[in-house]
Amino acid sequence: MKHKFDIITIFPDYFSPLDLSLIGKARAADLVEISIHDLRDQADGVHKSVDDTPYGGGAGMVMSPEPWGKAIDMVAHDDSVTYDLIVLTPAGKKFDQELASQLLHSENLIFACGRYEGIDHRVTEHYQSRSNFRVHEISIGDYVLNGGEVATLVILEAVIRLIPGVLGNPESLAEESHTLESDGEKIVEYPNYTKPASWRGLEVPEILLSGNHAAIKAFRTEQAIKRSQKRE
Repeated sequence: MKHKFDIITIFPDYFSPLDLSLIGKARAADLVEISIHDLRDQADGVHKSVDDTPYGGGAGMVMSPEPWGKAIDMVAHDDSVTYDLIVLTPAGKKFDQELASQLLHSENLIFACGRYEGIDHRVTEHYQSRSNFRVHEISIGDYVLNGGEVATLVILEAVIRLIPGVLGNPESLAEESHTLESDGEKIVEYPNYTKPASWRGLEVPEILLSGNHAAIKAFRTEQAIKRSQKRE
């Protein structure tokens, strides 16, 4: 299946990196379709305002529901299709490799890149009530960004690299952080080395030069476990 990604934002130029590297090649090879939509195109008035003051008071501005409703309806115009709407918010579920793998199974992903104090929550509530929508509130970490654009780039890279044909060597997916396992637990990848064997007084571990594949595998697993434990 061909994966389609729609991104709604007030800063379309933020996504120019999607023409670079592996994602750029995937787009050129027609493995993925990525469309970027300017939220302000759905706003009324001379200034194309997309935000207003929050009910109940408080600092900052909240993104208005009407431009978002128009933008999402424009993208999700086929009622026979199931859409996965990704709402980027610090209050969302923590993004991880497992969630990236789950999103890989969606053919139509829509990213709502909020700004300011976020998007009026009625947008989330409305699309949760629609039978052809699955809404995911997602955070990429316990910190606050200026908007959802950076988070969208992170999620796109994590998901798109899993699509068959995107990576030059698909075996790379089998031995990387958060894919490797030890006793049923996910672990990070072991340290990697390349030529020269000696650099600035530091040597490549001798076992990696031995040609003993069983010993190398055991060494790498041990190092991956130690590395994972240091992260806890």
